[in-house]
Amino acid sequence: MSAIYRVQALSLKKTKLGESDLIVTFLAEDGCQVRAVAKGARKTKSRFGSRVEPFTVVDLMLARGRSLDIVTEAQCVATHDALRGDLDRMSAASVVVDFLDKISVECQTEERLFALSTTTLDVMELAEVEDLRALVVAFLVKGMAMHGYRPQLTSCAGCAASIRNGDFTLFSMSSGGVVCADCAGADTSTVRVSADVPDVLNALLGARMADVGALGIPDRLLRDSLTLLRTFISYHVPMRMKALDMYGGGVL
Repeated sequence: MSAIYRVQALSLKKTKLGESDLIVTFLAEDGCQVRAVAKGARKTKSRFGSRVEPFTVVDLMLARGRSLDIVTEAQCVATHDALRGDLDRMSAASVVVDFLDKISVECQTEERLFALSTTTLDVMELAEVEDLRALVVAFLVKGMAMHGYRPQLTSCAGCAASIRNGDFTLFSMSSGGVVCADCAGADTSTVRVSADVPDVLNALLGARMADVGALGIPDRLLRDSLTLLRTFISYHVPMRMKALDMYGGGVL
């Protein structure tokens, strides 16, 4: 195995190390998480500082280390500066990188995740502010699907029966989707949601990120969908996502 390797990656998070270094967490283009040391990145004249900021896509050259790899070269592919310069965009983009930080794993590939993430940030940078919530919800439901938790939204996750239309629908966290009253039974992970929420999530699952804003989903339904997704994610992903909690309106 070569001691030096190249990878294109999205910067997710940085942590101070010593007096002038940073530990940077990246999502590599194959979906694996990579943690590497950027030596001297906190110095004023560092050649790495701005290139490893969260939301930045970079071409990296890395040297393998005993515990953490070392960044030896970094060239910007997309800075996404507009995300850092606007509070609404930064809040939405922070949900994206926080989610990726928690679900990505070293040496566990999911190549679709990198494309989804970089495309989402590209779209967020240019989107109307009122479309950002829809983009966050679309990213989260697609991301969970890629993580192995695609919610069942069109028929009962227990018995596959069609769900009759009404004002509300039952959604089981443990079963991973909508359920009929019989299958819900004594399932304590079941919550009641607006009957329109599964339709919203299903529409977002099937939409290209660039087309999400054009769906014109009412903000009320987006808020309800985000609340359901926060509960769904917290049930299946054991680590707290602070950016999602803040964006969704508080701790569950």
